[in-house]
Amino acid sequence: MTMHLDNRFSMINTKKYKAKITKGKLKELELRWRQHNKSMKQKHMHHLRYEKFEDYIDYCYGKVARPDPRDYKHFKPMRHETNWRAEQDKAHREKYPSLMEQQMKEGTYKTNGEGMRKKEPMKYTGDLIQGIATMHKSNAVPVMKGTDQAKDIARMRRG
Repeated sequence: MTMHLDNRFSMINTKKYKAKITKGKLKELELRWRQHNKSMKQKHMHHLRYEKFEDYIDYCYGKVARPDPRDYKHFKPMRHETNWRAEQDKAHREKYPSLMEQQMKEGTYKTNGEGMRKKEPMKYTGDLIQGIATMHKSNAVPVMKGTDQAKDIARMRRG
């Protein structure tokens, strides 16, 4: 015995039902058509306005004929557009050059071959601190001249 599905529950059913347009729905569609055209005019999108009411009804119910995407007659190659932001940045840089660009034009910008100046190492040139000692658990402590700090640190005393 085979089981049969009701036609309404079948996934094989390919029949397309024709939409019934009542007088009330027609009035509502006409109101929406006018609102659509008004909003497109306000947004300066005149190419999306519908001159005829029948064209708008076809649009609402999906009856608008679209070109086949596989057909190469409708193919439009993508145009390369210039980046207006890059042009704006270039104009800004010409108007307000950076200090580095000015120095490079003058020839006074010094580099070490990689484009960056080498940072000079920091050196202590005073005479108050005698040296650095390790006190406890790799804790570096400065040792001053004229005090017994070096002896205290050697005995592991905190003073």
